[in-house]
Amino acid sequence: MSTNSKSLRQLEVPVVVRLGEKAVSVREVLDLFPGSIIELPKTADTELDLLINNKQIGTGTAVKIGENFGIRLSFVGDMAARIAAVGTKQKPAA
Repeated sequence: MSTNSKSLRQLEVPVVVRLGEKAVSVREVLDLFPGSIIELPKTADTELDLLINNKQIGTGTAVKIGENFGIRLSFVGDMAARIAAVGTKQKPAA
């Protein structure tokens, strides 16, 4: 394995497990308070999305590991998709 490949494999990238998403009005956002509940249009048994650099590369189910949550992967995209996700540059927030 080349030095560049070894260095690349040591880089850290953001990993996100997406439970679901929903569009809400600005009014709904402004009305949020601690204890508010946002219902997501996804059933509890639907698989979660695994994202790297905000690019979906897989899916899986939620698991509990001690006091933590994890994801048991049921699908992971091919190597090209994973490399593309790792190489995606994030645009700065406006």
